[in-house]
Amino acid sequence: MENFERQCIAAELVQLREEGCDVAAFEPRVKEALEDEATDDAVLVELYDALETLSPEPSFPYEEPSDLEGIRALRPDGPRRMDLNLSDDALRDRILGAWLGRAAGCQLGKPVEGWLRERIDKYLESTGALPLDNYIPYTEGSIHPGLKPSTLGNFDCMARDDDMDYPILGLLALEEHGAGLTARDMANTWLGRMPFHFLYTAERVAYRNFVNLRWPPESAAWRNPYREWIGAQIRADIFGYVAPGWPEKAAELAFRDASISHVKNGIYGEMFMAAMLAASFVTSDIEEIIRVGLSEIPANCRLAEAVHDTAGWCRESSDWEAVWDRIAEKYGHYHRVHTINNAALVIMGLFFGADDYENGIVVTVRGGWDTDCTGATVGSILGSKFGAHTLPDKWVGVLNDRLMSCVRDCNENRFSDLAERTHRVARQIL
Repeated sequence: MENFERQCIAAELVQLREEGCDVAAFEPRVKEALEDEATDDAVLVELYDALETLSPEPSFPYEEPSDLEGIRALRPDGPRRMDLNLSDDALRDRILGAWLGRAAGCQLGKPVEGWLRERIDKYLESTGALPLDNYIPYTEGSIHPGLKPSTLGNFDCMARDDDMDYPILGLLALEEHGAGLTARDMANTWLGRMPFHFLYTAERVAYRNFVNLRWPPESAAWRNPYREWIGAQIRADIFGYVAPGWPEKAAELAFRDASISHVKNGIYGEMFMAAMLAASFVTSDIEEIIRVGLSEIPANCRLAEAVHDTAGWCRESSDWEAVWDRIAEKYGHYHRVHTINNAALVIMGLFFGADDYENGIVVTVRGGWDTDCTGATVGSILGSKFGAHTLPDKWVGVLNDRLMSCVRDCNENRFSDLAERTHRVARQIL
């Protein structure tokens, strides 16, 4: 098997450069080592060890800690807790709306995950589905056969997807540990409930680290070049669902989860989304929801900058494609499953879906990159904002209240049951 350092060291160079480290002296050495198949494993291990000693340059303009105390010291003012004026029935409906809204957005984006915007629109045009107003049609040879159960007319449930596995894992952990959930508790839940081969990038590295007795927070950083990718951000939702109106608590729970596999902006992405979800149960104003989310992460981090930029571009233009062009120009250099560029697409989707759930998820998915992740997050926030009773039947009714999962003992689920269990946990935490 290929040496682990050989697999990851090129991505580590990219990650360190994005974190503000000077890797120029290492680039030729790494290139030479990788090009020579005879390079001894020990050489790559030594190079990787040296890379891990680097720190951001003094000129790096951002402040990006990875500990909760440090993050809170740098966050802007915020409401921390808001007045939640919902009856139990209304709260259940909003939680169910979040679960269903997330699933529909995920299902919409699943067949074109990782595609670029131009490819998506070209495919939709070739199938007569542009502009998009329903699930994506299936064409043999264009979409992988394994993704057919997420395409128009070819499903009777929400297909298994890691974006839906994680809210279930989070719910299981919260049911067992409540508001006292720790990072180690979350890691143990993964080990007991999640098959390794259904984990990807940062989560797969973290799981491998758990097995080798590297526990949080070391599990997030050791030999993990994906530590600021989107994996933690897609795990945020359950922590917003169980802390409605309490963005600080939602962000704190999200931190404990994120810190097992991510650092810096990888952590902030999950905290930001969880806080926005908590706020969406109280206010329908998208700009206020975003401001509340920003109030739980460092004011001067790359993620906050991308959110502010995107919100500004959305205010300036009623054309989502013009906004997308601005996002791609400034943030398109990030990997297509990175936290920062995909968070920008989420903000775009929220602005353009502020009064229209369908428009929100469609615009987001047509934006490309990590489409099932971004579609799911936008769908979740809008679903909680609008409530289950308002969501279009063509998007959520066709799921037939069924969610498939690879989580142990939770392979087939009812959204109505998951929402009821989430409501119980929320009432305990509140």
